[in-house]
Amino acid sequence: MSASASTGTAITGSGVWTPSNVVSNDELCAAFNEFVRHDNARHADAIASGAREPLRESTPEFVLKASGIKHRHVHDRDGLLDPARLCPSVPDRPGDQLSVQGEYALHAAERALAAAGRSGADVDLIIVTASALQRPYPATAIEVQDALGAGGFAYDTSVGCSSATFSIQVASEALRCGSASCALVIAPELMTGQTNFRDRDSHFLFGDASAAVVIEPLERARPGAFEIVSTRAMSKYSTNIRNNAGFLNRWDPANQFADDKLFHQQGRRVFKDVVPLAARFIGDHVAANGLDPARIHRYWLHQANRNMNDLIAHRLLGREPSFLEAPLILDDHGNTAAAGAIIAFSKYHDDLPTGAVGVIATFGAGYSLGSVLVRRT
Repeated sequence: MSASASTGTAITGSGVWTPSNVVSNDELCAAFNEFVRHDNARHADAIASGAREPLRESTPEFVLKASGIKHRHVHDRDGLLDPARLCPSVPDRPGDQLSVQGEYALHAAERALAAAGRSGADVDLIIVTASALQRPYPATAIEVQDALGAGGFAYDTSVGCSSATFSIQVASEALRCGSASCALVIAPELMTGQTNFRDRDSHFLFGDASAAVVIEPLERARPGAFEIVSTRAMSKYSTNIRNNAGFLNRWDPANQFADDKLFHQQGRRVFKDVVPLAARFIGDHVAANGLDPARIHRYWLHQANRNMNDLIAHRLLGREPSFLEAPLILDDHGNTAAAGAIIAFSKYHDDLPTGAVGVIATFGAGYSLGSVLVRRT
C-alpha cells in the first residue's frame, strides 16, 4: 500500500449501546413452540386432510447451529415472548418526546463522542442510517441533531445491512469536499420490530442495538484513531432479502399485514450468493490498495450468520480465521443489521498496534456491499 494512500479522514471514536433486556434461545423457542402447538391444533382438520402443512417446532440447538446466536438484546421482552402475540409491545410516544429510534441513536452517539473527545457542539453532519427507519420524516437524524445541540445538517439513509459502511463513505467524502468538519454516523437498529417471530427460519435471527462512529479530518485525529485509507461500495439487485413494509401498505387492506411486510428471505439462496460475492468484493478492494487480503490484521464483518462469516474470512485469509482476525459478536447480540460490523469494530480494536490495517465490511439486502479500509494511527 502506498504510504500516501489515504482519504485524509479518520474514525476518531466509536460507541455501542444495547437495551438491558436479553432473550435466550431457550426462551425464544419456548414461546415459538407454544404458538406452533396452538396453531396446529386450531388447523388440525386441514392438516389431517393434507390441505395444510403443520408448522414445525424450533429448538435452541437448531438456532445455535444455524446462526451461532445464543441470545440477543431486545427492546421489549413481554410482547415478544407472548405466544399469542410474538411481537414487541411498545406504546407510541407523543411527538414532543424523543422517538424510540432517536433514543437509540442518541445513546450510541454520546458514547462515540466521548471516545473521540468531542461534544455535540463540534458536530456539523449527522447521518442516521439503518435497515429500517421508524418514520419517513422528520428525519431521525434531525431529531438527534437537536438533542445533541449539533449544528450543520442531518439526514437519514437506508440501504439494508450495508447502511453504515455506505454512510461512512459519504461522511468521509463530505469532509474531503469541505461541506462538513466533524461527522457522526449512527446505526440505531430496532430489528425486533421488523422480525416475523412466527417464522421458524428467521424468528431467532435479530437483536436490537445502536452503534456510532465519529469521523474527522486526519490532521485532527489523536493517536490511536483509525485513518480511513479507502472506501468502496457496490449494489446488485436481488429480491432474496426483502421487507415490503411502507406507507403504501394501507392502499391494499387485504395485504396490509401479510408476511412480506416484515423481514423475510430465501436464506439458502442468500448464503449461496453472498459468500462468493462478498469475499470477492472485499478481496478486490484490499488488493486495489496494494495489500494481500491474507495479511490484513482484522476483518470486522457484518454479523449475520457465523457460518457465512467463517466462510468469507476463510476465503480472504486462505485458512481458518482466528477469533481476533474476524471477531464475532453474534452469540451475544444476534444479527443487528447495519450496527453489527460497527459493534464488532468498537469492541475489538483496542489491541491493534500502530500501522495495523483492518477492514470494516458489510453485505446485505439489495444486495448491498460496503468496505472501509482503515489503518491504526
